[in-house]
Amino acid sequence: MSLDRSQVENVAQLARLQVTEDAMAATVASLSSILDLADQLQKIDTEGVEPLSNPLDATARLRPDEVTEHNQRDAYQAIAPSAADGLYLVPKVIE
Repeated sequence: MSLDRSQVENVAQLARLQVTEDAMAATVASLSSILDLADQLQKIDTEGVEPLSNPLDATARLRPDEVTEHNQRDAYQAIAPSAADGLYLVPKVIE
């Protein structure tokens, strides 16, 4: 399927794109080749081909959901410039 200049101008206007005169010929050619590729893909016989949800058909191995680190909040906040009630205090940056 090939496009003409008026169709590309219409699509550019709908998409709010500015296509310069210098780039118009290349844009027409590029969009036409994209639509030609889509037409080729539509012609492929996919009868009997089952869709894949995962191209590898593999399942992910999951680790057990166990706590492996100990709570060190008090140690980290002890070296913080300013902390109170388990929260880090930062200077106000928005007036």
